[in-house]
Amino acid sequence: MGIRRYISILMAEKSEELIVLTDARGEYGAEDIQVLKGLEAVRRRPAMYIGDVSSRGLHHLVYEIVDNSIDEVLAGFASEINIVLKEDGSIEVADNGRGIPTGIHKGEGVSALQVVMTVLHAGGKFDKSAYKVSGGLHGVGASVVNALSEWLEAEVHQDGKIFFQKYELGEPLDEVKVIGKAKDTGTIVRWKPDAEIFKQSILMRMDVLRERMMELSFLNPQVTITLKDERTKEEETFHAKGGIRDFVKHIDRTRISLHKPVFIEGEKDATPVEIAFEYNDGFNENLFSYVNNINTHEGGSHVAGFKAALTRTMNNYAQKNNLVKSDKITLTGDDFREGLTVIISVKVPEPQFEGQTKTKLGNSEVKGIVESIMNEQLAQFLEENPPIGKRIIEKVLRAAEAREAARKARDMVRRKNALENSALPGKLADCSIDDPEHCEIYLVEGDSAGGSAKQGRDRRFQAILPLKGKILNVQKARLHKMLENEEIRNIFTALGVGIGEQQDLTKLRYGKVILMADADVDGAHIRTLILTLFYNHMKDLIEAGHIYIAQPPLYKVKKGKQEFYAYNDDERDEILKRMKVKAFGNSDKKGKPVEEEEVVEAGDIDLADVPVDAEGQPVKGAIISRFKGLGEMNPEQLWSTTMNPETRTLLQVRIEDAYAAANMFETLMGDAVEPRREFIEKNATYVRNLDV
Repeated sequence: MGIRRYISILMAEKSEELIVLTDARGEYGAEDIQVLKGLEAVRRRPAMYIGDVSSRGLHHLVYEIVDNSIDEVLAGFASEINIVLKEDGSIEVADNGRGIPTGIHKGEGVSALQVVMTVLHAGGKFDKSAYKVSGGLHGVGASVVNALSEWLEAEVHQDGKIFFQKYELGEPLDEVKVIGKAKDTGTIVRWKPDAEIFKQSILMRMDVLRERMMELSFLNPQVTITLKDERTKEEETFHAKGGIRDFVKHIDRTRISLHKPVFIEGEKDATPVEIAFEYNDGFNENLFSYVNNINTHEGGSHVAGFKAALTRTMNNYAQKNNLVKSDKITLTGDDFREGLTVIISVKVPEPQFEGQTKTKLGNSEVKGIVESIMNEQLAQFLEENPPIGKRIIEKVLRAAEAREAARKARDMVRRKNALENSALPGKLADCSIDDPEHCEIYLVEGDSAGGSAKQGRDRRFQAILPLKGKILNVQKARLHKMLENEEIRNIFTALGVGIGEQQDLTKLRYGKVILMADADVDGAHIRTLILTLFYNHMKDLIEAGHIYIAQPPLYKVKKGKQEFYAYNDDERDEILKRMKVKAFGNSDKKGKPVEEEEVVEAGDIDLADVPVDAEGQPVKGAIISRFKGLGEMNPEQLWSTTMNPETRTLLQVRIEDAYAAANMFETLMGDAVEPRREFIEKNATYVRNLDV
């Protein structure tokens, strides 16, 4: 789901030749201009092409190659894609499409395969002779993967021959050669990510790839995708005959559906449109939109067309059949989307995306296409299925009543604040400056930790809002019930962006909203509850990059006068190596073990944390203390480890995959127990420092 370490990267102009300016001598002349040709620019600035060099960017390499295979599927030439994670950390992606062309490219004078793999902005997606529809538009995918790999092998089965070429760090080792006879057609790409680029890890995670492969199988029912991990012998096959109808069922598997998915499809002006939706017993809208298999989580013209058609057609149906009895109730678009799960998939020959991230479709003509197809077919469906239409309108009416109750609750909150002459919560310790760009607020678990944070903070730009206990699980509550929770009201009021339809991000009082909770089970639960609140009711804050998670240290390692803080087991072990001690422990001056009571009173460590020698005796060395909670830190420790911008570590919350995020929140915070149990069983091996 999308919580990862934030890496700030200066973006440069995206072109085949990256120009770098230097000023080492304090002067600036023609000799200071460097030109990075070809793939050298990719290796110098990889984040420009894959987002970052963390786990997110690493897995993006697989998506780039798989997307090329999916384009062959869309063109009608491929039906199978096989992905294998090798034991040495390399990856193999194979399809049964036409194969990358291997003939000599007239302009470059070398095989077209080499051009595709080594030249930026080279591919078959720029005109529509090879691909009428494609997700890749810029011709950089395969060459970027090649540039960021220690080695890469491309094998093409074509014209009864097997063509092969190998590369190292993006450079071909030899010309394209024929190495055998082929009985089939297709492309096989094998590569090993470069550890010099991906310093955290080059190992792909099966669970991360699983979500995207499942998503692609739903969107392309004609393809079968196999994902195999040779390291764990795990293998899964994805094939969804029902397409996006099965997608809707999968998303709503933990909810009670009010009817079977409604499926709408049509084509106009060479733009195929597919829509599947159903209503469930929940209160949240789950809308996922795709253009040429690209998840447009910011929406765009296709989403606007769907929303307009849904509201108009449903309203007309309710009025025509006299289903709205009261003149005081006016149904809005939000009412029609409460408890709605919908997949919108369009294939656009020439998509125009707003922004490089491809998250919002800008083609204005698509709105009319989607709206026209939706209007006609939804109206027909409602006329043919009156029981379902009546059931939907009944749910919409309940949503309208709840919206009115929420409005009254918001008005009551405003009146109460006005009567108290205080627009801000009493527990809030605000900062002295009022420039949101330079201000940050810590939402802190517990009054004790909140007190330490208030004493340790920099009062100029850091605000503290202590939270008492666990807030309401908003995954299961409507807005008016949510506003009865004092801690939630305090969060809304402190941030200043408003509630519900009246939210305004320009009124946000803090540029960074930082969640700070204990590194234990209760702390994780509290973080999840708050993130659920933000995801369901303040998603714009996440998408705008305002939400962060503080990372308090787990350990303090001390030897003599030296003190270091470690945020995980690996950092702890690295510190011990730097100290040149084999282990850590507690002993008195004579080297005898310290009694358990003395350890607890001293506040050092539990005896279970002390490593022992072959005789079972504690080993003398550095002392390590494991923090049980924020309340154990004094203000100075909390500042230096968790709040000082120069030394702290923050995780920025990002929604990289809206479907996976929504699925995760519903699994963890919803009513259904079985999916939650399956998740825990599947991910138990990844858990560290579990407090029970």
